[in-house]
Amino acid sequence: MDIDFNSSPGPSLGIEVELELVDHETGELASAASSILSELGAGHPEGEHPKAKHELFECTVEIITGVCTTVAEARDDLQRTLDEVGGAAASRGLDLMCSGTHPYSSWHDQQVSPDPRYTKLVEEMQWMARRLQIFGVHVHVGIKSPEKAIAIANAMAGYIPHLLALTASSPYWEGHDTGLASSRSKVFEGLPTAGLPAPLESWPEFEQFMETLVSSEAISTVREVWWDIRPHPDFGTVELRMCDGIPTLGEISAVAALAQCLVTHLDTLFDRGFTLPKHREWVLRQNKWRAGRHGLEAEIIVDEAGTQQPVRQTILDLMAEMAPMAERLGCEAELARVERILIDGASYQRQRAVVAEGASGAQGLRPVVDLLVAEMASDRPGVLPSSR
Repeated sequence: MDIDFNSSPGPSLGIEVELELVDHETGELASAASSILSELGAGHPEGEHPKAKHELFECTVEIITGVCTTVAEARDDLQRTLDEVGGAAASRGLDLMCSGTHPYSSWHDQQVSPDPRYTKLVEEMQWMARRLQIFGVHVHVGIKSPEKAIAIANAMAGYIPHLLALTASSPYWEGHDTGLASSRSKVFEGLPTAGLPAPLESWPEFEQFMETLVSSEAISTVREVWWDIRPHPDFGTVELRMCDGIPTLGEISAVAALAQCLVTHLDTLFDRGFTLPKHREWVLRQNKWRAGRHGLEAEIIVDEAGTQQPVRQTILDLMAEMAPMAERLGCEAELARVERILIDGASYQRQRAVVAEGASGAQGLRPVVDLLVAEMASDRPGVLPSSR
């Protein structure tokens, strides 16, 4: 199978954000995406808004950027679409929020979006797809060649725990504390083509693997390979998919800055003739588990001897290492915002801070929804509404 890679001329940036639609009165997920998208699509070709899309369930609207050069440009792009979706949601008595999972809504109650590919997915995957009441943020960074995309994706796998720990926002599942920082990461791994990326040596090997998956009817298209990191041939990017939903645009921008800096740094090393690192599968699996379980309190493995280091410290070290690249890319302020996440706490920590000890169910976890809605509306982490 020959797969064309639409190479990007530089380290372009694209961001996808899966928004939850929640009822203002109950805080429950609301199946209103088709209604909102129909309104927003009016006047656009084929009645479809170019930057607001369906996802698997009707309780989700995905907003996407165009091809951007800087993080600031991407943020402004997201803000414009977010404002449109927010206005349409408000007129229906709905609020917006973004987190890895909803704290208490049930996946049993969610309606599948009216798209044949989603119907096919649910038919094939059954319970594994029906329970995908999860929400994420994906970051694309442009790459010049398919060979680079493979090498950079392999190297970027080592940063899965860093990005997952920073964005972990799904401690609750169907009304109960899971004990995890990111339950989303474990739910998503239930799909056979999701989770850690397959270790590949070259673009021809990627093409062969995709051909095998298609010919064996494991997938219909390359789009159905949902690895935490994957080459995206159509966009000419490396796509990072490990992040939970992120509650504020400021935090989304911070994570996008770190991602763009890391990918561009590896791209530069590749151009200079360096062999990019590859990682042992057992180390990747263990480190992802630790980040999903403990979040920013995780101790991750940093070498094959089993040496451990606090993920907080490795993130601070990364920020220092990426500072020159951030200056080059014009995202110094956004990268610096990563440290605020370490200080303010990641979303899973902020969510638990507003819940009474032992609380569960819709009543006990309603403060989490109020927090997440307020954070999205104010673009400030930890800001609670003065009253409901």
